[in-house]
Parts: sequence; structure tokens; C-alpha cells
Amino acid sequence: MASKFEIKTAKDGQFFFNLKAGNGEVILTSQMYKAKAGAVNGAESVRSNAHDDSLFERKVSSGDKPYFTLKAKNHQVIGKSGFYKSAAAMEKGIESVKRSAADARIEELLE
Repeated sequence: MASKFEIKTAKDGQFFFNLKAGNGEVILTSQMYKAKAGAVNGAESVRSNAHDDSLFERKVSSGDKPYFTLKAKNHQVIGKSGFYKSAAAMEKGIESVKRSAADARIEELLE
């Protein structure tokens, strides 16, 4: 299975995307957008920025779980990972985003 961006509608009618790796696992989730076009533009921004390691911000949750965000060159957060069990696992997640984003197709799963 190839990697893909899934554009979805949230319960409140806003739009967001998940970047899924080739194994189907969600590796990055976007913020909410008021318009579908915003979510599509966000996915395109991930494609154009994921290659730059300096745009990944490594963080630790209040529950001491590592996670990361990906920022655009304007410093706005484009997407956030889930929580990881270790910093090493988080780094693998970052590498997965870097590998997956460039060739991921965009699939709309709208209701």
C-alpha cells in the first residue's frame, strides 16, 4: 500500500488530513481547516517541507511521551504526530514522514 494523505470532515464540519504511511499507520495529523482547500494546501505544504529536518520540532508531552510537530517555513504548525514510547521511536516516525510525504497521493474521504 502506498502512502497517502486522507482528507476528512470532522464532526463540526471542518476539514483535516492524516498522512498515512505505506503500512496504513497514521504518522501525521493536521490542524482543523474551515475549507477543504485549506486541508489540501496543508497536505501540499507537508510535501514541500517534510524533507527539511530543521522544520521538525521534537517535544515531550506532560505525560512524558515523545512526539513531534512539523512546521512550515513561516513557523506555523502543519501537522502533529501521535505519542511515542521512546525518543528513538519518535525519530523513526519523523523519518517515515520524510519518506512518505513526497509521493503520497491525496484521497478525499468526505461525508
